[in-house]
Amino acid sequence: MISNARSDTLFLGGEKISGDDVRNSNVMAALSVANVVKSSLGPVGLDKMLVDDIGDVTVTNDGATILALLDVQHPAGKILVDLAQQQDREVGDGTTSVVIIAAELMKRANELIKMKIHPTTIIAGYRIAMRESIAYINTVLSQPVSKLGKDTLVNVARTSMSSKVIGPDSDFFGELVVDAMMKVKTQNSKGETKYPVKAVNILKAHGKSARESYLVDGYALNCTVASQAMKKQIKGAKIACLDINLQKARMAMGVQINIDDPDQLEEIRQREYGIIIERIRKILDAGANVVLTTKGIDDLCLKEFVESGAMAVRRCKKEDLRRIARATGATLVSSLANLEGEETFESSYLGHADEVVQARISDDECILIKGTKQHQAASIILRGPNEYTLDEMERSLHDSLSVVKRTLESGSVVPGGGAAETALNIYLENFATSVFSREQLAIYEFAQALLVIPKTLAMNAAKDSSDLVAKLRTYHAACQSAPAADAKRKKYRNYGLDLIEGKIVNEVTHGVLEPTVSKVKSLKAALEACVAILRIDTMITVTPDPPKEDPHAH
Repeated sequence: MISNARSDTLFLGGEKISGDDVRNSNVMAALSVANVVKSSLGPVGLDKMLVDDIGDVTVTNDGATILALLDVQHPAGKILVDLAQQQDREVGDGTTSVVIIAAELMKRANELIKMKIHPTTIIAGYRIAMRESIAYINTVLSQPVSKLGKDTLVNVARTSMSSKVIGPDSDFFGELVVDAMMKVKTQNSKGETKYPVKAVNILKAHGKSARESYLVDGYALNCTVASQAMKKQIKGAKIACLDINLQKARMAMGVQINIDDPDQLEEIRQREYGIIIERIRKILDAGANVVLTTKGIDDLCLKEFVESGAMAVRRCKKEDLRRIARATGATLVSSLANLEGEETFESSYLGHADEVVQARISDDECILIKGTKQHQAASIILRGPNEYTLDEMERSLHDSLSVVKRTLESGSVVPGGGAAETALNIYLENFATSVFSREQLAIYEFAQALLVIPKTLAMNAAKDSSDLVAKLRTYHAACQSAPAADAKRKKYRNYGLDLIEGKIVNEVTHGVLEPTVSKVKSLKAALEACVAILRIDTMITVTPDPPKEDPHAH
């Protein structure tokens, strides 16, 4: 009997693994990656402590962060890590659940392959199930934010942070996040309303308690003025954003100057400073009264700024300057040379803000840029006991800001707490019986795979998952079999898990909501990752050639 799984040695010098072996290995890799993040799902999920090779410690609950810090060697595992990163980029939240669903879909597909069902059939079935799921989410489960009232946004933000370190204070941080997003509301050239997450800058300051964090109107820069003699407050600011070194010009390496008169040495020194002072004067003459640069400013040149009543800040982060340039309408200038090779600075490069002021926050000073002209900006100053907590709070806030952005831009939400997955499970089970081909099996397995979310939520909360999920399915089955006139039973579609009390509740009235976009995207992404791995039936590992011996080495 010839086994369909075999490991051949290739004539190229390498190894080929095909058939069941490679599938089992891929599924095992995917499951092991998912198991790492599984226990961090939900409002009572546990945190992970990751220590890297140089001893840096990260304590986090965020799926994308955990997977990014893992050193995953297996190619199939890497696909899941990429999947979490993609979900984080596109939606900003739901990274843990997307990985768990993808791994569960793979595990069930592998069981079907063992029952002699071809992978192509499974993929086709999964795709049908996917199409039906998205249609059902959009038409039945999804609800417009406008109908649910103002608190919806706060509830969406609270749901996102319920599993994170700031979960216990989610009422306070929920308001903070929604206020921050409302401040940065902007319209693009097509007239669409956008809420850029990057316009909210998060600064971390040690000390005090988490609830003493606050929102600042304007962009906060974690820097101070270059000299204490400068003004600390400038109204009607004209801001120059530079990526230029304003330190004295030194001769390039290898340039030699031979002089025969000691006075000439002094002239060279004077000229070195002269070049920089001319540059600074050009910038100040263009009308700049606030100069921000990513590089240094020579101490001897600070006098120029002080005398002209301007504020200069050195060693700003480039990322901060990009955002400030966008908010104030400035141009980030990396060279003063124009096309003719002359050094000039145009007043059109300047950005405008109502006020730039140096303010004291906890033990540190920082610079606030208020009333930016082009786009509004906001900053959240986070307080907390230590850097690990502050880092994790920042990650949690980033997720919540992204979720609020998605909700505002798409305008619809679905109930959380496993409600959407359970509703889809019942719907797809019924739908599978109406499919007359062997794809029926794959659709049924897709439906079962979705239950992994409510099951994991209940398990992480130390509740009886079989009991709770069975009850939850009863509610959704009753809802879907109810006649249209039966409004009470139709409301059951919003029922999900309350994991603190360990019972089934209406998630809409309890305020556990997620953006529809997040649900749809996570299902689509999970399916694509699963399909990518399912299509693999052979893995070829090529061994590199041994290094040739150097004949001149001896």
